[in-house]
Amino acid sequence: MKTPIRLLLADVDGTLVTKEKVLTARAVAAVRRLGEAGVAFAITSGRPPRGMAMLIEPLRITTPVAGFNGGLFVQPDDLDAILEERTLGRAVVAETIAIIEQHGLGAWIYQGTDWFVHERHGAHVDKEEWTVKFPPTVVAAYTPAMMERVAKVVGVSDDLDAVARCETAVRARFAGDVARTKQCSPARDDPPSRVSAARSQPYYLDVTHPDANKGAVVHALARMLKIQPAEIATIGDQPNDVLMFEQGGMSIAMGQASDAVKAKAHEVTTSCDDEGFANAIERFILPKSAAQ
Repeated sequence: MKTPIRLLLADVDGTLVTKEKVLTARAVAAVRRLGEAGVAFAITSGRPPRGMAMLIEPLRITTPVAGFNGGLFVQPDDLDAILEERTLGRAVVAETIAIIEQHGLGAWIYQGTDWFVHERHGAHVDKEEWTVKFPPTVVAAYTPAMMERVAKVVGVSDDLDAVARCETAVRARFAGDVARTKQCSPARDDPPSRVSAARSQPYYLDVTHPDANKGAVVHALARMLKIQPAEIATIGDQPNDVLMFEQGGMSIAMGQASDAVKAKAHEVTTSCDDEGFANAIERFILPKSAAQ
């Protein structure tokens, strides 16, 4: 590629960190080498911003942090300082929860800094708490107030086929396959019947505002940092990462990604448990940095 890379945008789980959610010393060193080469570094994830706090200091992140797949952009030095947010309307949240529960999945709500669940130790709740480093609020029912300004609704189940069916149903109900289109413009007033629905893990279905997807994150960061999308490299491992692959100038799939995800990337690195993130920086990013 002739266009120099000026920013690397990374997914977190299964990409930047290992399957055990470990940030390796080699990954930290690789990000520091990026900075020395004049390449900025940014992260995006389905996690809430608070769930990425532990990454900011060791990686010396200075770029906006994109939580909820771009539903909430915050300052890295003050995670309560909201730069931009894209939230779902109450009616959309209520209907999404109904569809999720009809398919036998558990439903979670993320609203601001709050995470609501029905079961304290339901499917993957303990895993999520360990990952994001804060506990959920357990409620018997989701009230209308909890459904205002929701950044993300999550459907959760270990029945992976049910999760896939639910994804299809949510997309069908909300007028089209928004998550696989290239509607990645900055925040705007969208019809309330539009959402982005994509699996961030095989057992998680993330439902967000239509502009809260990783493709939109590429364009938002390009605007905020005053660079071109073609100067942004992206790296990830899940189907929802394909959205950012399609918008940046260079894309890298992790070694453990599915063949379908790999087919959408320019390059493929090793797995997240085999230093795939650091290998990608050394093999693919640094040679195409602006300093070269």
